[in-house]
Amino acid sequence: MGVWAPEAIAPSGLLFYTGNGFPHWRGHLFMGALVGTALWRIELDGDREVARERLFADLGERIRDVEQGPDGWLYLLTDSGKLIQVRN
Repeated sequence: MGVWAPEAIAPSGLLFYTGNGFPHWRGHLFMGALVGTALWRIELDGDREVARERLFADLGERIRDVEQGPDGWLYLLTDSGKLIQVRN
């Protein structure tokens, strides 16, 4: 893993998750993608990628930024100006 072949994803926004909203995702990376219109969850073992999951591709939105709120939820900002709260 670690290679985005055969296509680039045009990464935008990167977050190391430390919140309480999704305890099973604590310590994972979240990265927005302009190409492929998704949020990527990347699971790490130390400094090595061990799993990758494409999330919210069905939104059809380019994810411009991803942030963690003080409430522990994730917030996505899209190119179309939408602010999306991700929560359980």
